[in-house]
Amino acid sequence: MLGRSLLAGLLLLTGALAARAEYPDKPVKIIVPVAAGGGVDVMARLLAQYLGERLRQQFVVENRPGAAGVIGSKAVIASPADGTTLLYTPSSLSLSVAINSTPPYDLAKDFTPIVNVAISPYALVVNPSVPAQTLKEFIAYAKANPGKLSYGSGGPGSPHHLYAELFASMTGTTMTHVPYKGTLPALNDVIAGHIQLMFSDVPPLLGLASTGKVRPIGVSTKARVAAFPDVPPLNEAGVPGFDVAGWFTVAAPAKTPQPVIARLHAEMKAIMATADMKAQIAKLSLLPMDTPPVPEMQSFVKSEIVRWGEIVKKAGIAGSQ
Repeated sequence: MLGRSLLAGLLLLTGALAARAEYPDKPVKIIVPVAAGGGVDVMARLLAQYLGERLRQQFVVENRPGAAGVIGSKAVIASPADGTTLLYTPSSLSLSVAINSTPPYDLAKDFTPIVNVAISPYALVVNPSVPAQTLKEFIAYAKANPGKLSYGSGGPGSPHHLYAELFASMTGTTMTHVPYKGTLPALNDVIAGHIQLMFSDVPPLLGLASTGKVRPIGVSTKARVAAFPDVPPLNEAGVPGFDVAGWFTVAAPAKTPQPVIARLHAEMKAIMATADMKAQIAKLSLLPMDTPPVPEMQSFVKSEIVRWGEIVKKAGIAGSQ
């Protein structure tokens, strides 16, 4: 009788421990490798909120900007591979590796992608003091003043940097790169007139453009952006073939257990399919992005590295940071 009671007690204890160990059994940190306040940050916090509600656990967003996402990415790699530290990244996984001759990490070995979140069109904006109302006028002005225009970026290898270098390469213009730790510090200096232009994701520009603090003169995608219906794509307005955009994805350290990846993949994909999240994506002037099975996501990231590696070479961007 005592033996049966002991066995029953052990079974109950085992069940309780198993229940307690079910993921996530403690708070989860989502590291965002850019400065707080932009569209990337907003989307990460929304995702953290919905995950917390669905999984009944705390999901905390932590911003670690710098080095085009490398600082935040390395912090995730150095964290335990148990699903308690995730990376929310805006294309920097592929761009940083593409521009760096000695990559700080191996995407195929160091990360496992979980979900694709959204696509981010960019806009080329200038300080109102720049004497150009259209893209063609701006290109002509830049050619007439080689090296006198400065553009900002979120750091070497960031989308803002590579898009501007691709633009310069395709238009035959010469501009000076001024790197910052994040989009907003760079954008603030465009507003102040300390630098003249930058490629920026759209959400931070919405109020600034409507009040005349910056002037958008082209968008990076071939399709027009709903927030700026009168601003033409660069592809149409003077730079044929220009078509780039950022993308957001969530990843975990590579050795994170498959059941944890599978659960996060299913939960996040379900969140991205909700009407609320779709509305938030549209509100932030982003575009939805399909989430295929994890192996296909890994292939996508690899293809982006190859694509931008080719663009880096063609544009003559330095191969190291």
